Amino acid sequence: MSGNSRTGGGADARPLSPHLQIYRPAITMTMSIVHRITGAALYFGTLIVIGWLASAASGPAAFDTAQNLLGSFLGRLVLFGYTWALFHHMLGGIRHFIWDTGAMLDKHTASKVAWASLGGSVALTLLAWVIGYAVMG
Repeated sequence: MSGNSRTGGGADARPLSPHLQIYRPAITMTMSIVHRITGAALYFGTLIVIGWLASAASGPAAFDTAQNLLGSFLGRLVLFGYTWALFHHMLGGIRHFIWDTGAMLDKHTASKVAWASLGGSVALTLLAWVIGYAVMG
């Protein structure tokens, strides 16, 4: 080998890919990262749902314990975050599906769609919780 591509010497020298730290964060990049994070969070949140369902199948004492845990301030905070992650991930998936069709890929429109998915996830989360509390009485 005549040169080292990492040091820039020789005929086979190629530029290195820039590190993420030199990029200015764009909304599309941020939403892509958050989409991955919410996907992982949904995995763990689904374990909570499974635990809740298992407690319901285990009898009144186990269900009351689960209800008390999930009904606490911390439990409701976790459920609120789970609700937001669910809506955010769903809208991110729809956004990516639209992009997979080749539509809305120009920078300006892609940024608008990314902002819309963020705003939509917050709005849907708040709406779901307002309706939930209204139904509970």
